[in-house]
Amino acid sequence: MLNHRDEVSGGGLTGPALAQLADLARRDAARAEADRRLTEEVAAGIRRAHFPRHFVPSRWGGTAGEFGALVTAVAELAESCAGAAWCAALYASHGRLAAYLPPEGQRDLWGEGPDARIAASVVPPQGRAERCGDGWQLDGEWRLASGADHAEWILLAAWTGSDTAREHRVLAVPRAELTVLDTWHSAGLRASGSTSVAAKAVHVPGRRTLVLETLLAPQEGAARCHTVPYPMVAALVFAAPLLGIARAALREWTAGARCAAAPHPAAHTVLAGASARIRMAELLLTAAADRADRGEVTPLAVAENRRDATTAAALCREAVDTLFLAAGAGAQDPASVLQRAWRDATAVAVHRTLDADAAARGYAQAVLAAEGGGRVG
Repeated sequence: MLNHRDEVSGGGLTGPALAQLADLARRDAARAEADRRLTEEVAAGIRRAHFPRHFVPSRWGGTAGEFGALVTAVAELAESCAGAAWCAALYASHGRLAAYLPPEGQRDLWGEGPDARIAASVVPPQGRAERCGDGWQLDGEWRLASGADHAEWILLAAWTGSDTAREHRVLAVPRAELTVLDTWHSAGLRASGSTSVAAKAVHVPGRRTLVLETLLAPQEGAARCHTVPYPMVAALVFAAPLLGIARAALREWTAGARCAAAPHPAAHTVLAGASARIRMAELLLTAAADRADRGEVTPLAVAENRRDATTAAALCREAVDTLFLAAGAGAQDPASVLQRAWRDATAVAVHRTLDADAAARGYAQAVLAAEGGGRVG
């Protein structure tokens, strides 16, 4: 494994490294969108800002940090480049997922430092995994591995076991043992490089695998970020870029409205409505992050977090839609910040983790199943 200690400087998610990364991402946003992947400079900046180590256990030199700090940093970065924020959020989240590997497997990833960028394609299971000696042999293709071009490791998932006892198995593979395919031609989030990867007879030792159900159980004696179940925080992380996208769209639309020769006839309604939606989304995500960082973990709390994060995502998307439609013909220009925000927001909003209907069903079930009807709030 590469040793990244010399590349990473102080500052972390709230320090000067984040501000420098945001400047880099803003500068390179157009190039990253055209190339359909982040620039090398931005990818290195994500590491310097400590995103990959944010949830890595402290025994490996990681931060074992809080969800509130991640949401704040991701939203700030997304104001400069949604693709950079998306990859930063996922590099952090995948470090949390990899922390559930056996200790020997964790050593493979972080034995020389906590800053390995980890991409993933774990839902749904794809490709093929066959038993081979002490581990598994992987073959096939996996779609939507965001940030794979700049990753050192990639988490892949495949079905293992029998037809009657299938297991959703996640396997950690060095990026150098896989082939990155040029398959990412999306309308939005172009800079995220959410491409496919392929494996041909790749051996993965057993120490570098886990069953997905492991993520549902807290790690005894671990840091707080590893004692909350995956469903409590998944939508929260995916919603965070939308908050920054919406803020950038609002700033761009407001600047245009200030100097417009012919102001939009309903500018007051557009501005008030969009800004209120974004503010509500911020409050919801802040509350959900605080619940994940400090609240009691119960089935109802998990459902509340999913409800709040998916609602916040919907509010941000609605705000961006409103601003884009009210921008007129100027927003149709390919170089328009509002057009890019609209495309990026739409791409984020369709992610399955942000399915508001599924979150609503889970919330209703948790409330109605709780003793005495549970609390509603």
